[in-house]
Amino acid sequence: MTGRGALDALVAASALIAAAACSGSGSPQSGREVAARPRPNVVFVLADDLGWGELGSYGQARIRTPALDRMAREGLRFTDHYSGSPVCAPSRDVLLTGLHAGHAYIRDNDELPERGDVWGDTLLEGQRPLLPDTYTLGRLFQDAGYVTAAIGKWGLGGPGSSGEPNLQGFDHWVGYLCQREAHNYYPTHLWKNGEKLPLPGNAWFSAHQRLPADADPDDPASYAPYSGATYAVDVMMGEAETFLRAHRDEPFFLYLPLPLPHLALQVPDGEVSAYRGAFPEEPYTGDRGYLPNREPRAAYAAMISRLDDGVGHVLALLEELGLEERTLVVFTSDNGPSWVGGVDPAFFTSSGGLRGRKAQLWEGGIRVPLLARWPGRVPAGAVSAQASGFADWMATFADLLDRRPPAGDGVSLLPTLLGASGEPSASGALYWEFQGAQAIRFGTWKAMRPAPGAPLELYDLAADPGETMDLAPYRSDLVAEAERRLAGARTESELFPLRSPSRE
Repeated sequence: MTGRGALDALVAASALIAAAACSGSGSPQSGREVAARPRPNVVFVLADDLGWGELGSYGQARIRTPALDRMAREGLRFTDHYSGSPVCAPSRDVLLTGLHAGHAYIRDNDELPERGDVWGDTLLEGQRPLLPDTYTLGRLFQDAGYVTAAIGKWGLGGPGSSGEPNLQGFDHWVGYLCQREAHNYYPTHLWKNGEKLPLPGNAWFSAHQRLPADADPDDPASYAPYSGATYAVDVMMGEAETFLRAHRDEPFFLYLPLPLPHLALQVPDGEVSAYRGAFPEEPYTGDRGYLPNREPRAAYAAMISRLDDGVGHVLALLEELGLEERTLVVFTSDNGPSWVGGVDPAFFTSSGGLRGRKAQLWEGGIRVPLLARWPGRVPAGAVSAQASGFADWMATFADLLDRRPPAGDGVSLLPTLLGASGEPSASGALYWEFQGAQAIRFGTWKAMRPAPGAPLELYDLAADPGETMDLAPYRSDLVAEAERRLAGARTESELFPLRSPSRE
């Protein structure tokens, strides 16, 4: 099948999988009686490019994350949770739809090819949009009578497209629609419910430039052009607070996909000062794609601490509003850590000893932190090694709300979240693909094809989480099983031709 026929086939397949939502209440997936269980508010915080090893509760020693470490002490920490993809947009599609990377509509940070060169056009915002009537987590919560908001970075459709958040289940929206615009933390505007929201004191500049050749890399004044008066994250957190205060007396779902710590390296100087002098530094002059920074390690650490501050603010606000025991707070990341733009993942052990990073299907590119806190419901200080992924959240929240979940690829994590005794439910289809590479996890085994046409590699993650020893030559039975699983995991289409990795 070629051309338009392939696209039509994929759209039809996506529609059959994603739109099979039942609007009425039904039995939860777990089959447990939940009539007496209160339906909590839900705040879902999604970090951007935060590595598995970049929180204190996951072994980070150089970056301070007290609020998230508190979440781990007072809630449940997962060791084997996976993003939907090793890059932003497809991972968010998987999260919001419950369809893994072989069934989701968006499978790359996909600039629409008919637009040509989008990088120099400041008026052209947005990537490939979600299809109309996609059944998202926002719609699930709306159907259950919740008020819904998305505040942060969207990346699933630009202005005027079918992917706009207000058309995808969210009553309220503020943030970046376009991933390219989100590379600058001092943009001229964000978007709020279909309208531009100007940010005072910010003038446009490209987030992809080098330090001029005649500039002194050791002079702080050389970096002054790469900031502004209004930091976008401050606006987002203000909007989140306004939403929580306004809807304190009704059930709400707040999806908070904050852009931190995605490049470029930009954070208010007062926060960099908390790390100034803590690490050996060499100025980053912008020679690898993003804005220059005089103290890249301190800036990166400060961005993660700023993310942590945002979570801490949410927790404190819920306590102030008397909503702590009525609110499930979830925190995770959309993929593994970056490796360009002045980021130093080796110095910070960003992948926590796992192999790989963002844009790769090794564990470091897709295994991400997951913390869940709901006082009195989620057991405090617990740790779960249950293998799980972004595709599980649709089934999990359908279970929580006593709704019949749409057809999808995940299983409910609710029994694990609530501390159910006994063996956890079997994991869903933990499958990933990215630009021709494929990976699948079944049990503790992970099979991976690192490039199109390459032979499968096989790793025992229980014994070898760093993926150092390929066991494929010794376990032909498991390789054959993995090949069978991979063959049935993907909806084929020429919509996603193999190509070089895009700039993210």
